[in-house]
Amino acid sequence: MTGTAQYEKTHEDGRYEAVRSRDARFDGAFFFAVETTGIYCRPSCPAVTPKRHNVRFFPTAAAAQGSGFRACRRCRPDAVPGSADWNVRADVVGRAMRLIGDGVVDREGVAGLAVRLGYSARQVQRQLTAEVGAGPVALARAQRAHTARVLLQTTGLPVTEIAFASGFASVRQFNDTIRAVYAATPSELRAAAPAHDRAARRTATPTAGVPLRLAHRGPYQPGPVFDLLQREAVAGVEEVSGAPGRRVYRRTLRLPYGTGIVAVQERPGRQDRPDRAGRTGSGGWLEARLHLTDLRDLTTSVQRLRRLFDLDADPYAVDERLGADPRLAPLVAARPGLRSPGTADPDELAVRALVGRAESERLVQRYGKALDAPCGTLTHLFPEPAVLAEAAPCGAPGALAAALADGAVRLDPGADRDDAERALLAVPGLDARTVAVVRTRALGDPDVGPPGPAVPDTWRPWRSYALNHLRAAGEWENDR
Repeated sequence: MTGTAQYEKTHEDGRYEAVRSRDARFDGAFFFAVETTGIYCRPSCPAVTPKRHNVRFFPTAAAAQGSGFRACRRCRPDAVPGSADWNVRADVVGRAMRLIGDGVVDREGVAGLAVRLGYSARQVQRQLTAEVGAGPVALARAQRAHTARVLLQTTGLPVTEIAFASGFASVRQFNDTIRAVYAATPSELRAAAPAHDRAARRTATPTAGVPLRLAHRGPYQPGPVFDLLQREAVAGVEEVSGAPGRRVYRRTLRLPYGTGIVAVQERPGRQDRPDRAGRTGSGGWLEARLHLTDLRDLTTSVQRLRRLFDLDADPYAVDERLGADPRLAPLVAARPGLRSPGTADPDELAVRALVGRAESERLVQRYGKALDAPCGTLTHLFPEPAVLAEAAPCGAPGALAAALADGAVRLDPGADRDDAERALLAVPGLDARTVAVVRTRALGDPDVGPPGPAVPDTWRPWRSYALNHLRAAGEWENDR
């Protein structure tokens, strides 16, 4: 046996142990399929553990589906949090996965994805297939199937409407995909919905919105995230209501096909509880409800919310690393699973980081687009960079807006973080501190250190999380 083969065997044996112990910490990190049943599952599936020689492992749900396996109806592997690798990695595969999650393949095709990455379509196909076991079309197809299942099981929308809202080009393609992925017709999949989804479906109407459970792995600290959102909330675009512990965050969204309003509850629907062995790993979710003018934006809006609330992070890896530091150890113990919030709109975040909350509110009232149907205090979308660049071209805000509008600065999910930082530093009036905030929040970089004081290298690759621990403990100045 070669060294590579021996490594692969050892690696897969470790994965099988995770399956045998039903360790939910690995949900989303990999999937396993059972050759005798033709079903693929998440590692924590409660079904009887299959024999080792019948098990195959896959890095993504799309790879398992591409090999002919259908999703387990018991553990619903397509609903697990996304792999933390795609948020951490800055290479072309990580960037591609973030763009696919944002719906770029559905909107622009593989050619559009390749252009955004600066590679040929063939290179993108080859690298994705080698790394994650599936090409961009298969990955987008798996994502469409998951969106369709959510709509089938949580709304009463007609099946034909769901087909196109999920991104399918035809009803036939939709039906074929649902049968291949779930071994059921759309009607059968809707009838098999869990009890909580059936209950949600009774209240899910076009006016009431789409109810969602945004899953996360491991422990999650909603308090500091909602504290930050409340501190930064820009009137007209955002609001946070309710008492601490039971707050609701609401905001407007500018999306590819229309607009949206989202509400996310602070209190998770399910807390992460230790099992009999003292392990935590079952994770939980945040309850949300989306009101969209065009349901084709569902997948994109969900992915943007996941980035805002940092729901695809791996808290075990972060806490293990930072918990070994003497200064951070008590902070990690006090707040296990503390996250590094991102943003639902990177361009908006960049402008707000530069001008501050008060000026952001002035820009919204003066240049923001009014919603066709305001909802309470939510009345506007944050102004687009092109609008700001034309209306207020002077000073640093105007220079930043112009750079965002003409593409000199790219902050989309597929942007190269180092290139974006260099472009931001070239904008007149932007200092290193503002750029660090943008790199952390808009680009989702988990390893951004402060521009001034040095921090220990032992905090790498999670310096963004380390600083959040210090902020939460009052030991570091909060960002403006």
